[in-house]
Amino acid sequence: MKKNPVIIDCDPGHDDTIALILAFAFLDVKAVTVTAGNQTLDKTLLNAKKVLSFIGKRAPVAKGAERPMCRALQTAPSVHGVSGLDGPVLPEPDFTEEQVSAIELLRKTITESPEPITLIPTGPLTNIGILFTAYPEIKKNIKQISLMGGGIETGNWTSAAEFNILVDPEAAEIVFTSGIPIIMCGLDVTHRAMIMQEEIEQLRNLGSKVPVLAAEIMDFYSQYHRKQGFAGSPLHDPCAVAYIIKPELFVTKSFHIDIECHGKFTAGMTLADRRPWSKADHNVVACLDLDRKGFIELIIDACKSY
Repeated sequence: MKKNPVIIDCDPGHDDTIALILAFAFLDVKAVTVTAGNQTLDKTLLNAKKVLSFIGKRAPVAKGAERPMCRALQTAPSVHGVSGLDGPVLPEPDFTEEQVSAIELLRKTITESPEPITLIPTGPLTNIGILFTAYPEIKKNIKQISLMGGGIETGNWTSAAEFNILVDPEAAEIVFTSGIPIIMCGLDVTHRAMIMQEEIEQLRNLGSKVPVLAAEIMDFYSQYHRKQGFAGSPLHDPCAVAYIIKPELFVTKSFHIDIECHGKFTAGMTLADRRPWSKADHNVVACLDLDRKGFIELIIDACKSY
């Protein structure tokens, strides 16, 4: 079966790591670009290279934005630890990143692709916002964007905003108004995409190195979510990858969604127009629910494939 060509733009990150494992198992990953987000750029870049080295997969990796387009950087050490990937001990990477920026690698990869590329951003949208600002013509060779970010019913980092959008709402506004088809895997679906402790043990009991890594990642990551009262650990970022692999796992609805950039209490909010009489064009397909068991089976199958 032909694999969809994709670029992963990420800020690893525990759930980004699972997203990378899933993407390299089932998709044609043309490049991995890295931004600051879950941790500072030096840490997220190192984590991306460590993960690819450990799982034995290769794609060009490039360093992107160190900070949001217009704001100071916020990171999430309370979730991902000091390194951005605390918990498992990974060996040092066995390759170096590209000597061009993430923006230039994105431009080159998209321009030279014989078929339209799908972008899968799982962190703040800074790299993509800069790309579209610098090279607006690039959009014609992008098939769609499947992103992890936002939430219609709730936020997580604030009461109104999800972390990835809150970190760089100005970049998110550029992306959401780009005219490219957008699939938004926000908190509405990712809070339902939970892996339970018995499923973590199922991964561990497979015994080989990638499933064991996934289990060890979840050991650390789930500590935070247990403190927040979750029954399991939400796998946020893998949802954006899983949608491209098996969209039938998801329940979706289209909306017009605006990004709030200026509100004192609502900055970073993904504001969905839910008025039945609204004439606003729908610019986003939002994932609202999923087949959780099917989603976890996909994750396990990906880990077993290594």
